[in-house]
Amino acid sequence: MIIDATLPETGRLAHVPSAAAPDRPQAWRQGWRWRPVPLAPWLTRLLLSWPFPLALLALWALAARYEWIAPQVLPAPQVVAHTFADLARSGELFDHLKISLIRVFAGFALGCAAGLTLGVAMGLSRVFKDYVYPLFRAVSQVPVLGWLPLLMLLLGIDETLKVVLIAKAALVPIAMNTYKGLENVPAQYVEVAQVFGLSRRQLLWKVVFPAALAPIWNGIRYGLTHAWLALVVVELLASSEGLGFMIVYGRQLFQLDLVLAAVVVVGIVGYLMDKTLALIEARLLGWRRAGF
Repeated sequence: MIIDATLPETGRLAHVPSAAAPDRPQAWRQGWRWRPVPLAPWLTRLLLSWPFPLALLALWALAARYEWIAPQVLPAPQVVAHTFADLARSGELFDHLKISLIRVFAGFALGCAAGLTLGVAMGLSRVFKDYVYPLFRAVSQVPVLGWLPLLMLLLGIDETLKVVLIAKAALVPIAMNTYKGLENVPAQYVEVAQVFGLSRRQLLWKVVFPAALAPIWNGIRYGLTHAWLALVVVELLASSEGLGFMIVYGRQLFQLDLVLAAVVVVGIVGYLMDKTLALIEARLLGWRRAGF
């Protein structure tokens, strides 16, 4: 760009190039420079979560197409999809799924009630904790399968056995997280409540339980996950109905497409249940802010 300037030696006007003033076409191009549009967080997570599963599905399809693994051991994805559609069309899949859901919700309700009661008692009473906590830790170290032979002798192999084992699987994480959540409530909260003259009941319902709600809810989520896993294990070993029985039945008949279809249903249902609890948690604990 050229501007007029007065020279001090002659007092005449002269055309002097200006270094400070930008060229108009260059400024126009800089103003229209391309910038990436930021994506929504949920869309970013979705795009990042799909490549790996799709790569595994493609590898599975290639392995089945070129018979890297025998079709009797690894059926093709389209065969599994066809079996899944047949089971859904006949209603057999939903019948087994209904039975499994009834079992898991009955056991989870029992384990949740017992776990919350036990966790609250250990968290609020030091004497009760001293008597019960060591035994609780010892019992919690024994997996669900470890209790199966003893409970089969005591309860038989009917629905009571399955509900009790599922309840035990849910009880441990719920009781542990409830106890730890109550134990780790900051002492400053209690001191401030005492300064304001809150009664013991008001202290519990307005200070202690709200402060411990996050770990308690995490325990409930873990409890449901453990209950669902225990259900599949129990149905694999002692059941004639349910999704676990479908897996065993398919393995006995060497119908691996049936086995994989049942496994897919187990994974989808477990994911949906955990996602539902996560959405409820977001509503209950929406006041929290992430640390990072």
